[in-house]
Amino acid sequence: MPLSRERARALYRARATREPVEPFTDADPALGTAEGYEIQRELVSMLLADGEEIVGYKVGLTSVPAREQMGVDSPDHGPVLASAVLSDGATVPLDRFVEPRIEAEIAFRIGSRLQGPGVTLEQARAAIARAHAGLEIVDSRIAGWRIRSADTIADLASTAAVAVSGHGVAVDALEPRLVEMVLTRNGEVVGTGTGAEALGDPVAVVAWLANELGEHGAALEPGHLVMTGSLHGAVPMADGDVFTAEFDGLGSITLKVVRSG
Repeated sequence: MPLSRERARALYRARATREPVEPFTDADPALGTAEGYEIQRELVSMLLADGEEIVGYKVGLTSVPAREQMGVDSPDHGPVLASAVLSDGATVPLDRFVEPRIEAEIAFRIGSRLQGPGVTLEQARAAIARAHAGLEIVDSRIAGWRIRSADTIADLASTAAVAVSGHGVAVDALEPRLVEMVLTRNGEVVGTGTGAEALGDPVAVVAWLANELGEHGAALEPGHLVMTGSLHGAVPMADGDVFTAEFDGLGSITLKVVRSG
């Protein structure tokens, strides 16, 4: 069995059992981005065979501090699966995850097909149907979040669940890079940021993603969701927490946390 498929199977089991695996880069420090995406593709094929569906993508490491922390100069991406989509106001059980954290970010709903290479900022903006307030739960099936770039890429870019507000706003009705956000936990501020944290402009994230997907013959399709990256540092989640992210011009979104469910 190819090593990439063996590693994908390990992550597949970790997703089911919630028992994390040791970092692949511990045993293979030279493991790089290309190998990480190869493992990711193997894992996605296993999940699709189970009946999963790709309904969009998340882009990570879109802020400069996040990329510096990981020692990389480019974002990463992974699929958003249908089973991972939550509604605004949903109750989230901790026992669904390994070591979850929450991030607030601007989400886009794609209105027209977009495929690279060569997608420009203007083309990306024209392809976006609506902008939404968003929350992403990130989780690591790699033990202790001891991740390097290849580890997180292999692990579907550490995505676990996403939620977007039901109310969307046309992109031409706001300037996404100037949108301000405040995240509260039980009424206390735990994160702030602006859209410009995401590659300088969340619309640029869509262009980057379309170009990356295009290299492998994939595209952003109408209806796809794009999570454009955290606007602040990820916040750990605990039983009883209520998180609300408020975005200028986009409204708010809330998730509630319980121990099990």
